[in-house]
Amino acid sequence: MHRRTLTAAGLALAALPARLRAAEEPLRCAVGPVQPTAEETRRLYRPFFAHLAEAVGRPLDLTVTPDWAGIALALATNQVDLAWMGPWSYLLAKERAGAEALAVVTYQGKPTYQALILARQALKIGHFPEDAKGLSIAFADAGSTSGWLIPHYWFRQHGIDPTAYFRYQDGNSHAANTLAVANGQVDLATDDERSLATMIAAGRLRPNQLRIVWRSDPLPNDALAVRAGLDPALKARLREAALAIDEAKAAQVMPPGYTGWVAARPDSYAVIETAGRTLLGSSGAG
Repeated sequence: MHRRTLTAAGLALAALPARLRAAEEPLRCAVGPVQPTAEETRRLYRPFFAHLAEAVGRPLDLTVTPDWAGIALALATNQVDLAWMGPWSYLLAKERAGAEALAVVTYQGKPTYQALILARQALKIGHFPEDAKGLSIAFADAGSTSGWLIPHYWFRQHGIDPTAYFRYQDGNSHAANTLAVANGQVDLATDDERSLATMIAAGRLRPNQLRIVWRSDPLPNDALAVRAGLDPALKARLREAALAIDEAKAAQVMPPGYTGWVAARPDSYAVIETAGRTLLGSSGAG
């Protein structure tokens, strides 16, 4: 009896360091190029990720990726555990590596937002896109929902190839493209209402520098997604911590305008998946 008791105690002591090591492992988080610089993005989004890391008892390791396709790749290759992702980049990671959406963010109380196409204020565009043919346009990178996927999908539905209809370029961040419009370096650029509002609030743009010539239908908002294979208990605690953020708490830990999270459903991103499959073929987001 005495030997069995000592053996059990020894096993318990041996297991303790492993539990402690697990608690010391950082929660590896990522967010895409939301702001003009990685430093600005980190400043705005770190409080949210720090809140979640604290809720699950882990130190925080936060990465800001240079493009939206990059954040999908990071999640798909197990470089990060948790990511704030645009809908299309989330679906890329879901398709390629089984990423899972825990929650959908709300902006000004809504789980939806709209993609935009912005134009230089001085341009005479009465009817879009007819009056804009031949102008220069800047799309975001191919992992962006509002900056690439949805505008391409809309043009496809209207029988237009934007790469031929406009003087086309893509690959930059939303912020860089929007500033290019405001500064007269490009005629048109894709964006979304949240990004535009943030740029104006930060004083980087004046509303009279550009105007909106196109809006999409409402789109499901960004996903809080985890990599495949993440510990189920940790995943549940992360979901619980995100869904517990009410509007008052969101004002403390989330970027301006964001008001909390709602639970993701299997069909939350169905409209984005349809657009992706239409553009890229029956093989889906990959």
